[in-house]
Amino acid sequence: MSRSFGQAPIDFRSMPPAVKWLLVVNAAVFALRAVVNGGVHAGPFDSLFGLVPQRFLFERWVWQAVTYLFIHNGFFHLLFNLFCIWMFGMPVEAQWGAKEFLKFYLVCGLGAAAASLALSPTSAVPVVGASGAVFGLLVAFAMLYPDAVVYLYFFLPVTARQMAIICGVIELFSAAAESGSGVARFAHLGGLATGYLYIRWWWLLKIRAKAWFKGAASRPPAAAARRGARASGAGPGRGPSEPPAASMDDVDRVLDKILACGIDSLSDEEKAVMRRYSERNKH
Repeated sequence: MSRSFGQAPIDFRSMPPAVKWLLVVNAAVFALRAVVNGGVHAGPFDSLFGLVPQRFLFERWVWQAVTYLFIHNGFFHLLFNLFCIWMFGMPVEAQWGAKEFLKFYLVCGLGAAAASLALSPTSAVPVVGASGAVFGLLVAFAMLYPDAVVYLYFFLPVTARQMAIICGVIELFSAAAESGSGVARFAHLGGLATGYLYIRWWWLLKIRAKAWFKGAASRPPAAAARRGARASGAGPGRGPSEPPAASMDDVDRVLDKILACGIDSLSDEEKAVMRRYSERNKH
């Protein structure tokens, strides 16, 4: 079923479940961190649940690759990320559903963590914040709604596609200019790149693999197919009732629909297009 979203005042009760869950958990962890650390400044909570490359790689504190996403080192850091999760997450979850949305969010967070680990494997400074996953949501929003108009820094009207490119370029130059700073710019870029690659390559590859397997499972054995062809009087060519092979335009249209609305949105005819495409590729 196709999902949609609209412009409306902020209403917590009407928010989709995954976005609501992320807002609540991030706020709750921020409050818990303040209690444990005795304030909003860094403390033992960050060392235990933030991403500390040295401990992750050499002491196998593997949970940090996920828990760091829910820790923020200041109120405005938290507020900005929650605002972005709400702004970009609402329409993305409306299109994909809660399960796919959360999976994408965590994958982008893991991509941001991987970038931090690769660039500073011996660092003992905790990396915290959901910014890497937020940059992934920005990419998803830009790919779903490339022509949507947003206000960069609440002032400059640009399209979603332009905003994603501008933010990526700003982060790239900032990372090069601030190599010694505490801002994890490369983590942001890691989340952005992971989001793009996940949507542009991995997701489509997964969809095509699923279509191939479903098509293979629904095909009769070759011997039975030949007996059926002989029984019906059909020659070695295509029988009179066999549908034509799927064109790439049809396949691209179906893949675009899956990307926008999910695989459950396909009609029986569109599923048949993917099965025919899978069978043609096999042969």
